[in-house]
Amino acid sequence: MNAQGFPASLVETLSMLMVLTSVATLEIRRLRMSAIAYSLQALLLVALLLSFAALNPALYGWAAVALLTKAIIIPWFLFRYIGSREAQEEKPLIGFGPSVVVAVLLMVGFYRLTHSQFGLLVPTALAHQEVLRTNLAVASTVFALGLYCVLTRRDAVKTVIGLCLLENGVHLSLVSLAPELPETALFGVATEVVVTVYLLLYVIAGIRREFGTTDTLRLRELRW
Repeated sequence: MNAQGFPASLVETLSMLMVLTSVATLEIRRLRMSAIAYSLQALLLVALLLSFAALNPALYGWAAVALLTKAIIIPWFLFRYIGSREAQEEKPLIGFGPSVVVAVLLMVGFYRLTHSQFGLLVPTALAHQEVLRTNLAVASTVFALGLYCVLTRRDAVKTVIGLCLLENGVHLSLVSLAPELPETALFGVATEVVVTVYLLLYVIAGIRREFGTTDTLRLRELRW
């Protein structure tokens, strides 16, 4: 990797902030504040793509698309659905205290495992680039936290937000593994989930109007 002009320290800082915003998005119980935390993470991902564009100018296009979809359209969908009310998410499967402990364990465990085993996961010259080791470790951590959100949150809206975290982890790993390939930007743009988020929220809004709840556990009890 040609590191000339590459802001490695900035990239590492932005990556670490992505972990913090993931935990905030996961653990904040007020849906509007959780959506704000996700929006901040989306902006961090855009900044990371712009930083990597020093290696691959094609990433400027992906950064522009990510700004539009992740930082503008998806948050707008979320805020429009949540509204101005201080809506609390449905009570999760794991209480706040234990959930924070689990999130920290996932954060530390996945980061350490991926960072220490980067050479086995990616047996190329990239394994010697500390900034890419850090980025991939952060990507796996964000992915794990998103998956944890999807599996343990009963609120359907929070599950959608967890899906967005998953996607951010995948995209960060993509740009970390192949920052210089022109195809990286194409894969990134092609795998945006903005349409999926819209459809899910549309369905969730209909379910709430019909049954008065977005609690996924209660919805499983319904009989048609």
